Amino acid sequence: MTPDLMAKGTELAQAHAKLEAEKKQGQTESGGRSAGFSRMHKLGEVDTAHGRILYLEDVCVSFDGFKAINNLSLDIAPGELRCIIGPNGAGKTTMMDIITGKTRPDSGTVFFGSTIDLLRYKESEIAQMGIGRKFQKPTVFEQLTVFENLELALKTDKSVKSSMLFKLGSLQSDRLAEILHTIHLKPDAARLAGNLSHGQKQWLEIGMLLMQDPKLLLLDEPVAGMTDEETARTAELFLALKGKHSLMVVEHDMSFIKAISGDSGIVTVLCDGSVLAQGSLDQVQSDERVIEVYLGR
Repeated sequence: MTPDLMAKGTELAQAHAKLEAEKKQGQTESGGRSAGFSRMHKLGEVDTAHGRILYLEDVCVSFDGFKAINNLSLDIAPGELRCIIGPNGAGKTTMMDIITGKTRPDSGTVFFGSTIDLLRYKESEIAQMGIGRKFQKPTVFEQLTVFENLELALKTDKSVKSSMLFKLGSLQSDRLAEILHTIHLKPDAARLAGNLSHGQKQWLEIGMLLMQDPKLLLLDEPVAGMTDEETARTAELFLALKGKHSLMVVEHDMSFIKAISGDSGIVTVLCDGSVLAQGSLDQVQSDERVIEVYLGR
């Protein structure tokens, strides 16, 4: 979930609680209409005419003398589902931090499309451009329903007053219904998010990102802690998103990687902050260097 979405969502959740209290007293200022969420203004269109939506070249970053990212170069095509694997400390999370503006590299180039230099923008601005990030631990508003969580993520006016007066239009209602179906939570729309299973909370947060119409999704260990059934349904979800969005998936579950990468998907192996190997899953699994540092014998 993006930083501005978390902050605004907390604010709106508090306003929502106040609204419910006012409803009981017959003092509702908004006429009982549901809250919406913020409009994220596009800072620029993403030019993918060159065939790449994300491009990193010779990126380096050090923390207290430790080189977390060491001359890292990789690129991702529009609509691609790219799997990233590697041992702990390989630089996978730091790479995502750099892409989203949370961490500034010491050197290197990071472009979104061919014209947007991500190093020139703040974390919130990058999110508004169409890069969504899913962290390992789900961050949803547990005191609100599934439907209300998705409603908060709609692209509407940011102000609390406008949100309290907001009423869903037909197109927005259709979009919400579509996302509920996509993330397998249509039957649970009225349930409190806090009552969902761990896997369902993960799907809900992905749905909240999808409400922002992201062009690129960064997903950090999305199936950690899921049941086998939830993991299988998450694979179905990601394959359904492939092509409509570009996805970068960091994961240790090799069965899940196999399910979403198939025979032709590209798997990138990071080690010591740089690309150790890249190719199909079969190719990287048979690479002696990958076996040595990550997979084991």
